Amino acid sequence: MLDEQAKKTILRKIPHGLYICGVTDGNEEVNGFTASWVMQGSFEPPLVVNCVNTSSISHSMIKATNVFALSVLEAGQKDLAQKFFKPMRRVGNKFEDVPFYLGETGCPIISDTLGFVECRVIGSVEKGDHTVFVGEVIAAGVHRDGAPLLLETTGWNYGG
Repeated sequence: MLDEQAKKTILRKIPHGLYICGVTDGNEEVNGFTASWVMQGSFEPPLVVNCVNTSSISHSMIKATNVFALSVLEAGQKDLAQKFFKPMRRVGNKFEDVPFYLGETGCPIISDTLGFVECRVIGSVEKGDHTVFVGEVIAAGVHRDGAPLLLETTGWNYGG
């Protein structure tokens, strides 16, 4: 029998970085969310794995366009991460006072971050309440050097 408390405790010990995942509907609308279930999946081709909650607006946008961008947050950018955790009534409102630009995919990239990767989805696995999107990195850039923001340093839990 599964020990719920042990499962929660141990799964929360898996380290995660924090990112803003920018998405587009392929037209004028953009959205973004704080992502933590992200990792590199391959060197050649360069692949990134991004797990996205199936009930989110962003999930449906990724499914429709097959693209996403990940802006890598810097240690100390907890407030920015928190801004993108909250669902908004209208798509795109999270970017209202956050400087960003559109990348090659049309996805929003946050200017004040360590850098970014843009990905084209080449595969996905839909199980449970998240979809595992496998994205091939088609563009990348470095804005500045610094240490990444880690989930464990925020005091938040997303997992278990």
